Amino acid sequence: MPALKPLNLTGQILWLGHVRDRTAALASIAQAEMVLSFAGPAGEDHGGLTRPSCSRVISQYPRGTEIRNTRQLSIVSAEELAQIAAAMDVDALDPWLVGATMVIEGIPDFSHLPPSSRLQIANGATLTVDMQNRPCHLPAAEIDVPHPGKGRAFKAAAKGLRGVTAWVEREGTACVGDSVTVHVPDQRAWAYTGDEL
Repeated sequence: MPALKPLNLTGQILWLGHVRDRTAALASIAQAEMVLSFAGPAGEDHGGLTRPSCSRVISQYPRGTEIRNTRQLSIVSAEELAQIAAAMDVDALDPWLVGATMVIEGIPDFSHLPPSSRLQIANGATLTVDMQNRPCHLPAAEIDVPHPGKGRAFKAAAKGLRGVTAWVEREGTACVGDSVTVHVPDQRAWAYTGDEL
């Protein structure tokens, strides 16, 4: 019996980009097509099969521990970017300002996709959702360039809307305009919340 259930839910890739050197700048560089290998998007500084652990997994590992790289991509929703922009009182928030790898339109409640969901591109290339991406202060400087004084508002405005991190499960290519189908784990939500103790 299959462990993943394809949903009758298809989105579309609106934008692709990569961060060349995150120590120099978080902003991503737009591209029309993206080669996806098991190490992540070609040219992406967040790529690689492994990565040093960061603050997101500090409860599990000391900072800098070499771990599997499950955050090769930062994927955001066009609809949620619009919500963030509205909360920040700016007309629009370009995805390159927040270091996005991919923008998808048409998948509701995108940032809350269940971990291990698959995003399957029409040609078969498949991305596995790791978890929700937590907003941080790093995009503030980039945002302040076109929107002076608005960067500080990003972290609060993006809470619960920052998209997801993902890794490449099946290699292939992604192109602007490609359709993306959602597959979710075929199981009920976990009943244990930790509040029972």
